[in-house]
Amino acid sequence: MKIRNRGKGEKIEAQMAPMIDVVFQLLIFFMLTLKIVEPEGDFNINMPIGAPSTQTSEEINLPDIKVRLISNDTGQLVDLQLGRQSLGNGQEAFERLNHKIEQVIGGANNPLTKDMEVEIDADYNLHYSYIIEAISKCRGRLGPPPNYDLIPYVEKIKFAAPRPPS
Repeated sequence: MKIRNRGKGEKIEAQMAPMIDVVFQLLIFFMLTLKIVEPEGDFNINMPIGAPSTQTSEEINLPDIKVRLISNDTGQLVDLQLGRQSLGNGQEAFERLNHKIEQVIGGANNPLTKDMEVEIDADYNLHYSYIIEAISKCRGRLGPPPNYDLIPYVEKIKFAAPRPPS
């Protein structure tokens, strides 16, 4: 078998046309297989206002569900509380929050859930991902496969007035 000896002056060039074709085929493949998740980012959130609002006598005055997120100096979650009850920290605490919210509202099909509100009171320096996780768990849960439809718990979510760090 004869082996060709290449000189030092010869260069091997990469063929760009096949690489561009492969990149475009991958791009088209990912565009066609993309499945957009509908429930993501669908939150009804009320930010705190400066003046207290007045309520009419016709409204049903349901108690707010208060969720407290306590952080340390680095922004990590130290404690998650529902009312005055500590649920711990970490992903298990958010799962417990989801189950407790479902118990408080009386199930996912309760017609009063449209009028209930969750108030989230987070520490000033808490990392935002914990707040988004709390909003998601208060909002509801995903149903069984294959559809993973959103099973709503509470539609109205508001934030407590921010407290400056001490």
